[in-house]
Amino acid sequence: MSDHAITQSVDPSVDAPGVSHIDPTDPAASYYRLLAKLRSPLTLRELMIQPVRTGYIGQNHRIDPRDLPPSAAQLYPEVAVSELFVPSQARRIRCQVFTLPEVGTPRPMLLYVHGGGFTVGSSEDTAYITSRIAKETGFVVVSVNYRLAPEWPFPAGLDDCLTVLAWMRENGTKIGGEPERIAVGGDSAGGNFAAALPLKARDEGIRQPEAALLLCPLTDFFVEQYESFERLAPLGIIYDTAFIGYVRAAYVVHHRDWSHPHVSPAQGNLLSYPPTLIVSGTKDPMIDDNRAFAEKLQAAGNKHVELFVREGMPHGYYFFPNLLKEGDEAFGAVQRFLQESFPITGGFASSS
Repeated sequence: MSDHAITQSVDPSVDAPGVSHIDPTDPAASYYRLLAKLRSPLTLRELMIQPVRTGYIGQNHRIDPRDLPPSAAQLYPEVAVSELFVPSQARRIRCQVFTLPEVGTPRPMLLYVHGGGFTVGSSEDTAYITSRIAKETGFVVVSVNYRLAPEWPFPAGLDDCLTVLAWMRENGTKIGGEPERIAVGGDSAGGNFAAALPLKARDEGIRQPEAALLLCPLTDFFVEQYESFERLAPLGIIYDTAFIGYVRAAYVVHHRDWSHPHVSPAQGNLLSYPPTLIVSGTKDPMIDDNRAFAEKLQAAGNKHVELFVREGMPHGYYFFPNLLKEGDEAFGAVQRFLQESFPITGGFASSS
């Protein structure tokens, strides 16, 4: 095809560098317009991601309510959920804030990043996780809705997370938080953001989070080097080799950037990295990645690294309530880690 082709230039309506459009001055524009009439969506990457987004976590499915676990609102009615819009150079970043209103004194905060392979998901999808953490720890949890790939490739989503972290440092008291005591956490792709954020903050002169909570994270984009990935991913149910290949290219356009420490934090300088809890399972293709990251943190001098692993558990085994005892055990580890990392003056007694 022509060098002009379907370009990756900025879409003036949304300022999105990952949005393709037909350049009317392209010599092959008539060909692309005909394709647009014959194929919808026009680009193959749009064609691939649309069914994933349509089918993600029950969206657009007719589901018998009896087959669903209780909602976060049903389980934790005492947790208040509000919306927060953080200004940034790109756009307003929508966040959800999970708090216990009856707690009057300022509390430590957790910046939480949802998973979804960098391409799908929202803070609503992880409301059970964030509500439970708020309930069991007393933390103010800020769950960020970052820009998604492929429309917004690296570093857009991570930039959003850093913007929210900086906002929490400056304005955390407005939501009942302690700006000097902030943890970062996330699951799956959100765990990648959470693992990279201390490095990005350090590199950009922003105070690092004081702790990192990583739930089944991807910390190294060179996934094929890990035996567990080669063995478990080809026939994976939660995700498989093909999906990882797609989202990896969707999020990081240039493969030369896979080794960038903000993409693969396992390949970065981990000196001064904060205390870290990594939750994983032996049936997650990322288990070897997670073990290696814990070892690298320890080798870099981090004396507060915990690797919590449950035998036979797949990726995201903590995601749904009342399903697996191992999921409850993982939340127990989360509660202990956060409360030990951030002792609350006067104590906090969870009624869970």
